[in-house]
Amino acid sequence: MRRVTLYSFTTIGAMLSLAASVAVGQRLHTESPIHYEEATPDNCITRLQAKIDSGKTSLKHDDKLGYLPAVLDALDVPASSQALVFSKTSLQITKISPRRPRAIYFGDDVYIGWVQKSDFMEISAVDPKLGAVFYRLDHTESEKPRFFREIGSCLACHATSHTEYVPGHVVFSVFSDSMGSPIAKAGFSSTDHVSPFRTRWGGWYVTGKHGQQRHRGNNTLRYFERAEQFDAERGANQTDLSDLFNVTPYLSKHSDVVALMVMEHQAMVHNRITVASYLGQVLEEKKTQSAAPGESIDRRTEHRLERAVEQLVDSLLLAREAELTAPITGTSGFAKEFVARGRVDAIGRTLRRLDLKERLFHYPCSYLIYSEAFDGLPKLVRKMVYGRLWRVLSADEPSGRFRHLTSENQRSIIEILRATKTELAEEWPSEKGKAPGE
Repeated sequence: MRRVTLYSFTTIGAMLSLAASVAVGQRLHTESPIHYEEATPDNCITRLQAKIDSGKTSLKHDDKLGYLPAVLDALDVPASSQALVFSKTSLQITKISPRRPRAIYFGDDVYIGWVQKSDFMEISAVDPKLGAVFYRLDHTESEKPRFFREIGSCLACHATSHTEYVPGHVVFSVFSDSMGSPIAKAGFSSTDHVSPFRTRWGGWYVTGKHGQQRHRGNNTLRYFERAEQFDAERGANQTDLSDLFNVTPYLSKHSDVVALMVMEHQAMVHNRITVASYLGQVLEEKKTQSAAPGESIDRRTEHRLERAVEQLVDSLLLAREAELTAPITGTSGFAKEFVARGRVDAIGRTLRRLDLKERLFHYPCSYLIYSEAFDGLPKLVRKMVYGRLWRVLSADEPSGRFRHLTSENQRSIIEILRATKTELAEEWPSEKGKAPGE
């Protein structure tokens, strides 16, 4: 059976663990009002398919790359976002190795996986109502190519504790041997902007400069070795991958460190948006079905939603972000393209401005606050998020997990969002110190 995955872990021990996680977390996406498997998706892939079917759009087939260039172009996904993973951690294990890594490309609402000599391409679209929705596109040339939705098998890895128990995305760091096979006994971890730099990107190629900081990319571990014996020096500050494998078949010769950092941040935020969306949809349905005004609504769901909103705000404001100890420089031009895609205020400020000296973003607030997934949150959830954001950003001295925010950060983020996100004009007061609605 084919499975579309952003990143799947397939050793027997890990699969047993993930299956148990699915059993714990499956209720939300399988029950009302989500009905994940039966629901009709509405996302960038369904809209692209509608254009193909109507003849408004066509996809040009490439003899070597299949539909990859055409799909990236149609979805406005930059080739510079390319990230290369060489561990055998998807079901296409016979086609993936350190000599032939899998390529992943991403935009704000979609992830695309491409493997050399594969019959199909993998796509995961971020659906505002459903979260991650998985598709396969066969490379066989066709007048009207069709994206086929994949459901059941994908969720074995993509609806677990690593995705906040919703259909989502995960970036894993594993120790793999010289053939790309994961070494389960050495351990693995999911990574995001909170993860220490030293634990990231095992099983991935990484291009870029990062000073004395070390990561697990560009290197393997011998089966009989322990994780403590991993030699991170061998993979450090790599700017050219051509000595490691043939880069010619790929759209880019890079696996940019900045793109990897953005992708793992993005995957985390997408998952938390989905959790909040699901709980908001459940609560809205309960309120609609309430027999009488004032009747008690499920407090357990309300508490879960409050916690989900808190976690979403944490990720939007990059709470507990791992501090960088040296400047980061990518190699593919991704950073420049990424910043250029941002909304700007009257004086040119954008939330996409990168820092890459001490942290990921210059203004510690995620650009995904503009995303279709965020805008698709139930209204009650958006109001809760805006209210919590205001309380943090207007606080005299943020403390605890928000102590990384300076008064200048707070003021700039408020001003940028007021200027670039119209909805906030109604939700946030005009004066600092007031609560929303005052």
